[in-house]
Amino acid sequence: MADNESERTQAPQRGFEAFKQHCIAKKLDVLLWTTRFCTMFFTFMYIIPIFGNPYNSYYKALFANGATSAIRLHQRLPAVSFTREYLTSLLLEDSFHYLLYSLIFLYVSPVTLTLLPIFLFSMIHFASYSLTLLDTLGQNSWWGARLLISLIEFQSRNILRLIAFSEIILMPFTVILILVGRAGLLTPFIYYHFLSMRYKSMRNPYTRNVFHELRVTTDALAAKPGTPTFISNVLRSIVDFIVKLSPARQQPAGAAQ
Repeated sequence: MADNESERTQAPQRGFEAFKQHCIAKKLDVLLWTTRFCTMFFTFMYIIPIFGNPYNSYYKALFANGATSAIRLHQRLPAVSFTREYLTSLLLEDSFHYLLYSLIFLYVSPVTLTLLPIFLFSMIHFASYSLTLLDTLGQNSWWGARLLISLIEFQSRNILRLIAFSEIILMPFTVILILVGRAGLLTPFIYYHFLSMRYKSMRNPYTRNVFHELRVTTDALAAKPGTPTFISNVLRSIVDFIVKLSPARQQPAGAAQ
């Protein structure tokens, strides 16, 4: 009997009070959860403008993503210092990359494709933390939401690959935006630096992997006997040009020289 009472005492509390205590203890995590929800909400409001101005929703989605990135960056690098080491660490952080992403497209006319990566990233992380919040309410609460979260987590690899593909496709798209007068001349150059940082990301290899997959697919298409010589030469030239632009990856500490 004493053992049972001890187990009940040690078991974590569930319910609204536990949910409230968790929110108080994890303020920044809950704030991130909220800003990610805002990114998704304003993306929906831009695509399906039920009320309000869709253009305002577009920029609000970018602002919400920028807020998410800034908060996450604060969690990862809380102590700011004006040193070369700090700058190097800053440039390697994925949250810094997407803070820059938001800033780039705040000065570009609304384009739906630019919201796709930040919407999908927000959805993955929002779903993951929603599961944590649901656990504070009880294991059997909101089973429908749990099922939806499970589906998102099951498809997380495919979602991350789609995000990486979107990042890559946006590079030539920024050039098109200049030609139609919807972006400034510096946009492709700044976006190239963003894409370079994504390629060198230490925590997220998907952009690098998708680049490799696209190269293999393009090389295979160029090598097909049925592909016209002119098309093959164009494809190989494009691949060579992109390879020249690709940044060199930093070797991990301790790697063989």
